[in-house]
Amino acid sequence: MKFISWNVNGLRACIGKGFEDSFAKLDADIFCLQETKLSEGQLELDLPGYHMYWNYAEKKGYSGTALFSKKEPLSVSYGIGVEEHDHEGRVITAEYDDLYFITVYVPNSQRELTRLSYRMEWEDAFLSYVRELEKKKPVIWCGDLNVAHKEIDLKNPSSNHHNAGFTDEEREKFSAALDAGYIDTFRYFYPDREEIYSWWSYMFHAREKNAGWRIDYFIASEKLKDRLVSADIHTDIQGSDHCPVELVIK
Repeated sequence: MKFISWNVNGLRACIGKGFEDSFAKLDADIFCLQETKLSEGQLELDLPGYHMYWNYAEKKGYSGTALFSKKEPLSVSYGIGVEEHDHEGRVITAEYDDLYFITVYVPNSQRELTRLSYRMEWEDAFLSYVRELEKKKPVIWCGDLNVAHKEIDLKNPSSNHHNAGFTDEEREKFSAALDAGYIDTFRYFYPDREEIYSWWSYMFHAREKNAGWRIDYFIASEKLKDRLVSADIHTDIQGSDHCPVELVIK
C-alpha cells in the first residue's frame, strides 16, 4: 500500500500549479493533505476512485486537512475529541481493518514563539489521542508536524535554534512520541541521509539553494515495523512550499 502526504499551502492555488497531474502520477492508496485553506463548498474536486473526507477550520482560509482513500474506511472521525483543539480542522482519522490512519497538521508555534505554550498542550493531547487508538489497532500518522527533529533535518540548525519548528521544546515532544513506541519512517530507512527536505521558504530562493527543513513525516507504530517497505520525499514535485512525502507498507 502506498501513502502520500502533502501540505499544499492552499489547495486552490496548488490546483493551479499542477496538483491534479501530481496526484495522478503519485497514484497513492491513501493521499492526505494539510493546509487546504478551504471552507465547505468552495471547491469541487473530482478524483474518480477515491472516497474523500475533509476537515475545515472554522476560520476562513486557514488550516484544514483532507484524506482521499481508494478503499472506504470502516469509520472516519474529525479532530481529537478535545474541544479547545478541534476548531482548526487539523486532524482526520480513518479506521481500516488492521490499522488507524491519521492526517494531521500540527499547529505552528509562530514568530517569537507566541503559540509555543498552546503547541505544547496540543502535542500532549494529540499523543494521548494516538495512544488510546493504539490500544485497539496500530496507528500511522502523517502530515506537516511543524518540527525538524534533529540538526540533520534542516539546512541551518545553528541559526534556527530558537525559532519555531526547531526549539528544544518542540523537538523534545517529537522525541517523546518516538519513545512512546513510534517510528520516524524516513529515518528508519535513511538514518544518516543529509540535505533531504520537505519544506523551503518562499524567500531568498531557498528551494533553489536547497535551504530547507524536513518537517513532513510518516510516523508508524513499532508494531508495523515488519510491514515497512520504503519511504521517500518527492523533492522534484512543485506546487507548494512543501513537497509530498511517501510511505509504502506491505
